[in-house]
Amino acid sequence: MKIALLGTRGVPASYSGFETCVEQLGQRLVERGHEVTVYCRSHHIAYEGDYYKGMRLIKLPTVANKYLDTIIHSFISSLHAITQRYDVGLYFIAGNSPVTWMLRIFGTKTILNVDGLDWKREKWPTLAKKYIQFAEFLATKLPSIYLTDSRVVQSYYRDRFNNEPPYIPYGSEIEILPSGETLTSFGLKPQNYILFVGRLVPENCAHHLIDAFRDLDTDLKCVIVGDAAYAQDYIASLKARAAGDDRIVFTGYVFGRGYYELGSNAYIFVETSGVGGTHPALTEAMAFGNCVVVHNTPENLETIGKAGFAYAGQIGSDSLREVLRDLLYNPLVVQTYKRLAQVRSQECYSWETVTDAYERLFYQLLKYPLPDRL
Repeated sequence: MKIALLGTRGVPASYSGFETCVEQLGQRLVERGHEVTVYCRSHHIAYEGDYYKGMRLIKLPTVANKYLDTIIHSFISSLHAITQRYDVGLYFIAGNSPVTWMLRIFGTKTILNVDGLDWKREKWPTLAKKYIQFAEFLATKLPSIYLTDSRVVQSYYRDRFNNEPPYIPYGSEIEILPSGETLTSFGLKPQNYILFVGRLVPENCAHHLIDAFRDLDTDLKCVIVGDAAYAQDYIASLKARAAGDDRIVFTGYVFGRGYYELGSNAYIFVETSGVGGTHPALTEAMAFGNCVVVHNTPENLETIGKAGFAYAGQIGSDSLREVLRDLLYNPLVVQTYKRLAQVRSQECYSWETVTDAYERLFYQLLKYPLPDRL
C-alpha cells in the first residue's frame, strides 16, 4: 500500500506523542513492505535527508503560529497528497478533521486519530475551544473512519455523538540503558530521582509535583524534563516555585538516548497531566519499569490499570505529596509496582501489536484480503 501520514510536525520525532507514533508506526509499515510518506513542517524538522528509517519525507511550509500552524500545514499537505494517489491517508489530531475530505474525494481512504479532548487544554481561548469541539463533530463525518487510542475518549464520542470509533492503543518502545553521560551531566544517580516528562504547560500540572516534592524529606532529586514554545510565563513560575531547592532539576527537552537513560534509571515516574488521552511518556515510563503515579483522570487510570498509583488531581500537590511520602517509606512496594508496570506495558502497549491493528484497518478499508500474518 501507499500510505501517507499527515497532521504532525513530522519525523525524526522531537516534540510529542503523535510524532513518536508516526515514527514507530511508519518504520514498521515500511518493514512490512509498504511505501510510507510522512508530511513534515519545514520550520520544525532540521533533519536534511529525504528518507528516514525507510519513510519518505515531504517537508512543506506553514504559518508558525500557535493557532494556525497545524491546520494550514495539513491543508497544504493534503493538496500535495492529492497528486500522489495514496491508498491511505492517516491524519492525527481532531483539529485536522476539516481537511480529511480532500484526499477522500479523490479515492484515498482517510483515517483520523482524534487523540484526547484537546479543548480541555487551558492554552486554548474560547473561540479555539469551540473550533476543536466542532472539529470533533466533523471527525464523525468527513474522514472514511476515525479512531482513538483511549477507551475513555471512545466513550465520549459514543455519548456525545452516538458514534463509536475503533480503539487502537498507543505503543511504548524504549531502550533500557545504564547510567551514563546524561545522568552525570545533570548530577543524577540511578534510582535516586523522581521523574516528570512532558510539555511544561499549565494543564500538564507540573506544579503539582514541584509543590509536593519541596515538602518531602528525602535525598532523592526531582527531575523535570520538558519545555514549551508558548508557555514561558508558566515555565518561569515553575522555576520560581523550585527556587532555593537544589534537589529540583530542570533539563529542558531531552530526546533519544538521553531520554532513554533518564527513563531507565528513575525511581518513580509522576504523570501530572490533567487532560489528554493516552500519554506516551506514561506508557514509556511503564515500559522502563518505573513505579508510576498519575493524576487521577479517567484516561490515566485506564492506562495504568492496577499497575500504579493515583493522586487526587482536584486537590493537587497535597494529595500527591501523601502518595509520594508513602512510597518513599515503602521501597518494597515501589519495587513490586515497577515490575507490575513493566508487565502491563508488555501486555498492552506493544508497537508491533499497534502496527498490526493499524495495518488490519487499512486492509479492511481498502477491502483487500488480509495477509496471513494478520
